[in-house]
Amino acid sequence: YARGNALRLAEVPYDAGETTARVDEIVATITPALLAERAGQGDPAPDPIFIVGLPRAGSTLIEQILSSHSQIEGTMELPDIPAIAMRIARLAGRGLHDWPAALVELEPTRLAELGAEYLRLTRVQRKTDKPFFIDKLPNNWAYIGLIALILPNAKIVDARRHPLDCCFSNFRQHFAKGQNFTYGLEDIGRYYADYVRAMQHYDAVMPGRVHRVIHERLLDEPEQVVREMLTYLGLPFEEECMAFHTNRRAVRTASSEQVRRPINREGVGQWRPYEAWLGPLKQVLGDLPESYDKR
Repeated sequence: YARGNALRLAEVPYDAGETTARVDEIVATITPALLAERAGQGDPAPDPIFIVGLPRAGSTLIEQILSSHSQIEGTMELPDIPAIAMRIARLAGRGLHDWPAALVELEPTRLAELGAEYLRLTRVQRKTDKPFFIDKLPNNWAYIGLIALILPNAKIVDARRHPLDCCFSNFRQHFAKGQNFTYGLEDIGRYYADYVRAMQHYDAVMPGRVHRVIHERLLDEPEQVVREMLTYLGLPFEEECMAFHTNRRAVRTASSEQVRRPINREGVGQWRPYEAWLGPLKQVLGDLPESYDKR
């Protein structure tokens, strides 16, 4: 795994410090004052349900469960939110990832325009007349502040898995593109820690806005966790959600085969036989393996 990842990392370099700096900017910029000042100025449509987190954290399972509901359509991992964020940064004369500062400078009327633009761009992905649809791009965790302002009634579900299982699963996975942080154990660990730090900030500045699903709890108490998710979404419970593995919709992620089977715990603790080689990962994660489900 290490040799293969080193070859891939040479092709797609990654700087963990850049992700840390981006989260620093989010924490400094997406403040209660900004959110209060811009509250309700985005597009009011409630259609989107964003599922965010790290890859290999159980987001495809959540998507499959929710898309088995009669009122929710599953689509795919959509690129539109990052594209909007990078465009507003570029138009403000900033670096492609400096969207928080660009957001502060944005005219309030542009928030509704950007929300409407997102809905227009994603309409091509909707094949049914169901009122809600899922955007399951994991990396959207970095853009929750943008989502909250341009789509104030959108729902956001944070899929979180035990960091050692999640990070090691990413290390074993060869992604087609877009997940350059997965090719080094320290890089993955730092990325996970930065993601948790960003989510802690969002929980603090807009409490209740994001609904967190701990993967291991979903495996242990599936119906209870599904009911809680649907309550957050404002939708009634449907038994079809528990038969998600019979849903024949197309799934285009690395978990496509896993979600064709009933819930099981086969993926829990897969890091343990490799623990002797995971020192760099454990060091950068610190106490997260003990506290990830409490943050």
